[in-house]
Amino acid sequence: MRMLLKLLLTAVAVVILAYILPGIDVASYWSAIWVAIALGLIRIFVKPVMVILTFPITIVTLGLFLLVINALVVMMADYFVGGFSVSSFWYALLFSVLLSFLESIFFSVLEKE
Repeated sequence: MRMLLKLLLTAVAVVILAYILPGIDVASYWSAIWVAIALGLIRIFVKPVMVILTFPITIVTLGLFLLVINALVVMMADYFVGGFSVSSFWYALLFSVLLSFLESIFFSVLEKE
């Protein structure tokens, strides 16, 4: 139940950010749910491999390269989900940072209950 609620909160965050950021488009609420599912699956299966493979670069940049990995995860979700589009890498980077911020706010409210 908690996982489904986190999925829906992530979809709400995607819709909010698509409304705020001009370079992000979400066709419908169902697309936002599919984006949340895609982001979750990519974060589970692909992101750890990317983090391990780029560990030396991450160490040299003092962890800032993880922001690039998060932007690439968003761009992968753009590739896999039809109703979701990101216009550039910089919007993907900004989207990933703001999405993490909104998710932390939403999930902290969820944890208090």
